[in-house]
Amino acid sequence: MKPHLRVLGVDDSPFMFGDGRSLVVGALIRVPSYLEAVMKTEVTVDGDDGTDRLIGMISGSRYKEQIKAIMLDGVALAGFNIIDIAAVHESLGLPVLTVTRDPPDFESIRSALEKHFDDWRERFEMVTKYPLRRISTSGKPILAAGIGLEWHEFKELVSLSTVRGVVPEPIRVAHLVAAAMAKGESRGRS
Repeated sequence: MKPHLRVLGVDDSPFMFGDGRSLVVGALIRVPSYLEAVMKTEVTVDGDDGTDRLIGMISGSRYKEQIKAIMLDGVALAGFNIIDIAAVHESLGLPVLTVTRDPPDFESIRSALEKHFDDWRERFEMVTKYPLRRISTSGKPILAAGIGLEWHEFKELVSLSTVRGVVPEPIRVAHLVAAAMAKGESRGRS
């Protein structure tokens, strides 16, 4: 993998479930840690517009041609606004990797989706379509799922983009910026 490739990390801002919209931030990092650009969009809390809004944010950016991969903090934004990573990959021609620290409780997710959404089956299918796999880090392993690269390339990408701890820098920076834009300053772990 080339040194200094540009990876877009994506995370949402803190929100309340009564909020109508949530801010989503993209942090373009020249791996391992040089912040080159920040972009933003909004998605509906628990909505179904996340995939389209993410594609629109990236395809409308002047940095689109420089992005070599996308990393998402999980497969959902703003609650259960599930991202169809296959659609993002196909639309933009970019590899997409979702990253999470902890194993999801799929039974609880299924139960919540079934209780609150008419389209719960489709949402749950997007959540579980790509199996989570472990990636070792200098600390606790993370779990990830992706499309568009061989698995060893995703592992190398995570390794190259993780400066400290376990969270890749593109996601960590997106988290910090999104929290600061929504709350006035960043806090909490990504």
